[in-house]
Amino acid sequence: MHNLVLATKVGMTQIFDEDGVVQPVTVLQVGPCSVELVRTADRDGYDAVQMSIARGGKVVGRKESRINPAEKEYAPGDTVGAHFVEAGGKIDVIGTSKGRGTSGVMKRHNFAGQRASHGVKKVHRHPGSTGMSADPARVIKGTKMAGRYGNSQVTVRNLRVVKFDPESGALAVRGAVPGPNGGLVVVRKSVEP
Repeated sequence: MHNLVLATKVGMTQIFDEDGVVQPVTVLQVGPCSVELVRTADRDGYDAVQMSIARGGKVVGRKESRINPAEKEYAPGDTVGAHFVEAGGKIDVIGTSKGRGTSGVMKRHNFAGQRASHGVKKVHRHPGSTGMSADPARVIKGTKMAGRYGNSQVTVRNLRVVKFDPESGALAVRGAVPGPNGGLVVVRKSVEP
């Protein structure tokens, strides 16, 4: 079965459930998607499907996703919907997080910074010491430092579907989804039990 579909992020809002408890939700506009290309291991070296999503007759996003070789029902020109999504079910959402450019350690890694009191020179937002003494006399790989923050693929797993309208494609999931409003995301059936 088709277990993934493209969507665009509309934004966040809140919904009151039947008990009157407020639920923070992200609204996604799901599909319909059209299959543009099917890659096979024989021809391309791997199995994948390339889908596109259109809004108002214009293609707004395209994504290629690896598939299980057993899923042979994809064919170019097919329309793929979100039949696997149901209210109360769980889904995974894959998106690209907002890019924040080159950021310092306080913003990127939540460092506390140094004291802002007398005797401290202008180093309040600096990372502090990074190296070591004569042994090993180097900076260890992976040390948290300033650098590019965001603009990377993020998968949010086991999001609960609060509401889904198959006719309009409006999907409300509890919690946050990576990326800006209007950004392209992939919605798939949750891979975890």
